[in-house]
Amino acid sequence: MPEQDRKDPSGAAHPATGSARELSAELIARVPELLEATRSAGTGLELRSTLERICETAAELAHARYSAIGVVEAPGESLSDFITYGVPEEVSRAIGHPPDGHTGLLGALIEEGKPIRLEDLAADPRFAGFPAAHPLMRTFLGVPIRVQGRIFGNLYVMGKYDGDAFGDDELHMLRVLATEAGIAIGHARTYEAARQRGRWIDGSVAVTTALLSGGDADEALTVVAEQARLLADAVAGIVLLPAESGGMEIVAVAGDGASESLGVIVPPQSPVVAALLRGEEVFLEDSATDPRLITGLAERFGPHMLLPLRSDGRVLGALSVPRARGGRPFTHAERTLATRFAAQAALALKLAETQRDRERLVVYEDRDRIARDLHDLVIQRLFTTGIMLEGAQRRTSVPAVREGIGRAVDELDVTIQEIRTAIFALQQEQDEEPSGLRTRVLREINLAAVPLGFTPAHRFLGAVDAVVGELAGKNLIAALRETLSNTFRHAEASRVEVSVDATAVLPDGRDAVRLTVVDDGVGIPEGGRRSGLRNLARRAESLGGASWFGPGTPEGGGTKVTWQVPL
Repeated sequence: MPEQDRKDPSGAAHPATGSARELSAELIARVPELLEATRSAGTGLELRSTLERICETAAELAHARYSAIGVVEAPGESLSDFITYGVPEEVSRAIGHPPDGHTGLLGALIEEGKPIRLEDLAADPRFAGFPAAHPLMRTFLGVPIRVQGRIFGNLYVMGKYDGDAFGDDELHMLRVLATEAGIAIGHARTYEAARQRGRWIDGSVAVTTALLSGGDADEALTVVAEQARLLADAVAGIVLLPAESGGMEIVAVAGDGASESLGVIVPPQSPVVAALLRGEEVFLEDSATDPRLITGLAERFGPHMLLPLRSDGRVLGALSVPRARGGRPFTHAERTLATRFAAQAALALKLAETQRDRERLVVYEDRDRIARDLHDLVIQRLFTTGIMLEGAQRRTSVPAVREGIGRAVDELDVTIQEIRTAIFALQQEQDEEPSGLRTRVLREINLAAVPLGFTPAHRFLGAVDAVVGELAGKNLIAALRETLSNTFRHAEASRVEVSVDATAVLPDGRDAVRLTVVDDGVGIPEGGRRSGLRNLARRAESLGGASWFGPGTPEGGGTKVTWQVPL
């Protein structure tokens, strides 16, 4: 700096031309322009547009080709935002977020808190060099910007149009503009913080409403992910829950192209997972280069917030909010608001879980009552009726009556089996994985009901779930699926009956399970395709069983397929 520079009471260096009498005639002539510039800088409350307007105004007043504002969130932190005028956007990003974190002259402006004026930028030892594609320039003038007594960032201009160094007039105008800019920025920042808090509060309300509405749990988690993405201005919102095998599984996502990550498990070896499960927040400056995440998805992201969904000391899951590579870092305020949002979402998630448990308990109690009534009253009455009919059948000598009573008794047996199946279904938990053979058979029957246009009848004999082995059960389900597929594609049936008998016996005396599927359709024509039936036979023979088919009605119509294998 020139030797005639001196210190003002605030400690900032500036030229000796500090009084109005010492101002140059050119500067005095430009006072109206300066007043208009400060008035323009103070209009509007949106922070980004205010900073852009200040950049443009500074360049015009200083007759400079380029100008910029560097912003810090808190003292000692690196630049959180960087706005330029006259510089290409990709170059602006490289200046604002250098890969080695070195901010050179920009950092010196903030740390020293006084103006810097240079005739040859490259000759200064604090100069860190230009990034690729940056325009060449020599002259530099920068001043700090203070907001409410602390340094908010820096305002600087470079490359004067006439090639000369920036003079005292430009320094005075830039300092005045920086002072007015600090006031405008303070107002804009207060407004921005209030608006941001309001948006996060509204987002928390939306999440709480979605979780407590009693709707689908997956949809509610997607609402959490979408709200977090929008509020954090991120490229994706991701909800993770603890996986059974360890680590954390992605269960809900929001954002363009994010659905492909559903089901991805971040392994338990990841330090990030370990920290989240301990209830700690994790903030990554650049996911693509940070080795802690250990997932192929990280290479697409830059700044990243990972927040535990914690309630009453228990970690229910985690919320991941990443920005694109090269995106601006999350500010301290954004991190604080996102952490509060995650805590609110976790509380709502816990309340929703408790509410669903209460509702589920009420349903289970009601279903238990219905099951008891069916078992204790309905089945007993049907059983008594069957015994009475059998007695009447023995006492009559009319063949037609005996045959009719016999059919009625058979129908009662089928009805009793169907009621027992219904009782079992009532005792099955709604969210229980359908792992039992009985439940898997019912699922196949219900799936076939759509193309058939009706639900096939069904019956179970014996302790199907208890005695049928896993291998036999898997093959039985495959055989049932093949048979039902053939039925709705070729049989043109109006009635289908499925029977699973776990009390069957093979010719060699081994206990077996027998699947029987009967329909009243067109039957199997002579010379028709039998590849499906051959597949059933091969499947049964591979397990030591057999499969055969025949007519499905006494009149010879329809088809009856029988498939049996050892238990």
